[in-house]
Amino acid sequence: MGLCWLTRLCKIEWTSGAVPLDWQTGVVVPLFKRGDRRVCSNYRGISLLSLPGKVYSGVLERRVRRIVEPQIQEEQCGFRPGHGTLDQLYTLRGILEGAWEFAQPVYMCFVDLEKVFDRVPRGALWGVLREYGVPGPLIRAVRSLNDRCQSLVRIAGSKSGSFPVRVGLHQGCPLSPILFITFMDRISRRSQGVEGIRFGGLRIRSLLFADDVVLLASSECDLQLSLERFTAECEATGMRIGSSKYETMVLIRKRVECLLRVRDEVLPQVEEFKYLVVLFTGEGKLEHEIDRRIGAASAVMRALYRSVVVKRELSQKAKLSIYRSIYVPTLTYGHELWVVTERMRSLMQAAEMSFL
Repeated sequence: MGLCWLTRLCKIEWTSGAVPLDWQTGVVVPLFKRGDRRVCSNYRGISLLSLPGKVYSGVLERRVRRIVEPQIQEEQCGFRPGHGTLDQLYTLRGILEGAWEFAQPVYMCFVDLEKVFDRVPRGALWGVLREYGVPGPLIRAVRSLNDRCQSLVRIAGSKSGSFPVRVGLHQGCPLSPILFITFMDRISRRSQGVEGIRFGGLRIRSLLFADDVVLLASSECDLQLSLERFTAECEATGMRIGSSKYETMVLIRKRVECLLRVRDEVLPQVEEFKYLVVLFTGEGKLEHEIDRRIGAASAVMRALYRSVVVKRELSQKAKLSIYRSIYVPTLTYGHELWVVTERMRSLMQAAEMSFL
């Protein structure tokens, strides 16, 4: 009965090209992350949406994805079935390892597109969907979920008044991920023009995981050109990225200075960078990352020590379940990239035994 009612409702929304205002209203609930509770930036807001609206969005998502997914470049691994962080980490690790072995330089620019999900200009997005072949009726249905978009804040059971949201994508909406990566794919395509780095039989110019971007080149000149084109495409769509959101790193045996510029500002050059939680260095080594993994696992153990490790009321089975589901994944994240030495093996075993 409920399914029949929901199906009928979705058909009405599709035919009319309009949805209830409730489906476009997000209830924002702030969740504390860490640090000073009096600082707003230490909270992450999650948006709660109407369940019938999410069902309708899921139907539209499948229709949009069927059209645009085959067109999205392989360098984008975010929000795609069969792709994950490991694909990008393995690719970057392979590029750096091969370049170091053959003494080839790799110039990298890491672009921090933090909160860009909330800044996607909708007018430009509808044009991108048309470019990718999404038919007009489907675009109209997608737009209907955003035309009167609004939010309100809920804290301690009290709700604020609603306010309009005229830019960005719905947090928590099933449609938003595919819309976002389609938008980013268009920017990536239009900013190409340099040769990039050879990896196997491919030329790789950039790696994207949703809003995490790495631009790659074999020379400073090429990377500057790639960076200028990427920045210009972002700004052409209405997204301006401050120079503080860029960092450069060079993999080379003899240290060189890389003076990349954005709007006449020299970008900071770093010796190491954390990409998708894994620490990469200018020498292409991962020893520091393994030390970080052990440190992160130790922090988990300290947090769980009283409530889990030494708590007699908790069964051994429950403790092992927590160990396997929390401690081990923290300790071994990205282990597929490691070249395990005897020293590393000893460190990992010692870290495991400290919990057991």
